[in-house]
Amino acid sequence: MSTDTTFGTLGVPAKLTAALAQRGITTPTPIQAATLPDSLAGRDVLGRGRTGSGKTYAFLLPLVARLASAPSRRMPKRPRALILAPTRELVAQIEESLAPLAAATGLNSRTVFGGVGQNPQVAALRKGVDIVIACPGRLEDLLGQGHLSLDAVEVTVLDEADHMADLGFLPVVRRLLDRTPREGQRMLFSATLDAGVDVLAKRYLSRPVTHEADSAQSPVAEMDHHVLHVGPAHHLPVLLDLTAAPGRTIVFTRTKHRAKKLARQLNAAGVPAVELHGNLSQNARTRTMDAFHSGAAGTLVATDIAARGIHVDDVALVIHADPPVEHKAYLHRSGRTARAGNSGTVVTMMLDDQVRDVRDLTRKAGIRPTITRVNPAHPLLRQLAPGTRDFPGGYAATPPAAPSPGRARQPRSGQPSRSAQSPGPGRADRARRESQPAANPGNRARRRPQRQTAR
Repeated sequence: MSTDTTFGTLGVPAKLTAALAQRGITTPTPIQAATLPDSLAGRDVLGRGRTGSGKTYAFLLPLVARLASAPSRRMPKRPRALILAPTRELVAQIEESLAPLAAATGLNSRTVFGGVGQNPQVAALRKGVDIVIACPGRLEDLLGQGHLSLDAVEVTVLDEADHMADLGFLPVVRRLLDRTPREGQRMLFSATLDAGVDVLAKRYLSRPVTHEADSAQSPVAEMDHHVLHVGPAHHLPVLLDLTAAPGRTIVFTRTKHRAKKLARQLNAAGVPAVELHGNLSQNARTRTMDAFHSGAAGTLVATDIAARGIHVDDVALVIHADPPVEHKAYLHRSGRTARAGNSGTVVTMMLDDQVRDVRDLTRKAGIRPTITRVNPAHPLLRQLAPGTRDFPGGYAATPPAAPSPGRARQPRSGQPSRSAQSPGPGRADRARRESQPAANPGNRARRRPQRQTAR
């Protein structure tokens, strides 16, 4: 991409370039520079690029430009554009990115997803919506109930198509696409072109132009990858040390139960943390992300539901508390850091019985990590998560050589959250006692029923 390339030289209308500039976005990313000339010309586009590469504006800009210049107008129950995404979080992120472009051109939009009441969605569709941003399941439900028709859709976008395939959405997606006009413009964006995605492209895209900026198989150069080989007793103390440092951190687990338990352990030790997994209601998910965005909680403990579609600025550290099963999940999880040209660190926690699996995982991902056997006193931990740690006693100082797992993270928001206060007598000891079962996600012998709470 030429250094002189701008959104204007790519053909983006002045109203939209001005709206982007107000957000501090002035230089196209490689995937945007590659696809915009064709998508703005109305051609079907197949774009492949990793999560965080700028795909959202690569399809929003041509979509909004086309609707703004078209003679058609919004009609009740008949949206003019459809964007399909696999998760509620990604739908919300797309809506946030769309907002300044829609405001600049007088367009409106509506999100459609499950987990919330459908009445507000139905009411908006009845009044008339230009752009629907939807998860496939709820959209098909509303179609079946007669609350909307897709026969007036001029532009259809599939975002994170490979993730929709992984989640089993492709049959629903095909049924939805069959309801859209064949002559409309279609854009499909994906990190990989697996068999299911390739079938979609061949069936629904007409003479598409294919662009590949960077795929999920090409690791970000600005990421530092480390594998920390720990014993079971050190798993939680090392994790507490890393998450207690200033800065935003995302910790990934394999299961919902593990995410909930680990978030509870971090909070008990004085590290403000929130959890994100499929058992949470939409309102609870929203509160979780609000706390993480605002800095009220500096650590997000999540399952793979957060591996895509979650964009939070300045996530400096991603920790695989449980190594993922396959390499694509590793790359998508890791993609939560080192976004938009920033650097980031990725840490994988590895127990003795996980050595072979982690070796195979990183090899398939094209990663050559630095592997270090560590304990809670290892100096590498300060390098991976630099900064002064805060202690529950109310003072900040450089930690001693053998750190206690009861340190607290400095509150990000400037207001001391309840979980950032002194954890009280016995909490550090309790966290230490829980370290061994927490290090083994398969240990379910001592599970006790937990009442669902939203942090």
